[in-house]
Amino acid sequence: MTHLTPNDYKVQPWANGRGQTVELLRLEQDGVLHLRLSMATVGEDGPFSIFPGIDRNLTVISGPGFNLVGDGLALTCAPLAPVAFPGDIAVVATGTHNQPSDDFNVMTGRHLPRPTVNVEHDTTLPKGGTLYLFALGPASVNGSPIAHHDLIITDAPARIIAAAGMIVVRVISYDGRIAHPT
Repeated sequence: MTHLTPNDYKVQPWANGRGQTVELLRLEQDGVLHLRLSMATVGEDGPFSIFPGIDRNLTVISGPGFNLVGDGLALTCAPLAPVAFPGDIAVVATGTHNQPSDDFNVMTGRHLPRPTVNVEHDTTLPKGGTLYLFALGPASVNGSPIAHHDLIITDAPARIIAAAGMIVVRVISYDGRIAHPT
């Protein structure tokens, strides 16, 4: 089990220059992105960055949420309700009413199987692939305490207790190309 905290994360500008991202984890091989976990704040209506060949999954973790609108795409990004969309379609956040919402993002290369993304509270997660567990408040994983915004990475079953919730990302092994950071 790997335990990352906010001290391990990296802050960087958005690709479109309109904000900042807190990158929790980035896995790539030969310059090709496989998996990226990050947080960002959407504080106003405006365009999202475009990521060719990437599938995205976004979960609002605080604030009222917003809408994502693009060519053939209209999504409601409500609190704690993961939504998936292609990263190479131009989308615009609308309906923010200048009320900021923080979100948790999962980006995966389209050439790889899509991960599952859920919000869980108190449950046991069976073994299967790699679990990336992001705490939305104080929680525990397999009896070990974890703090707000910590990230746990494990290939083992996980018993989680998380009153505020935990984002659970399950990644199926990509032929050993990525599983978790080494």
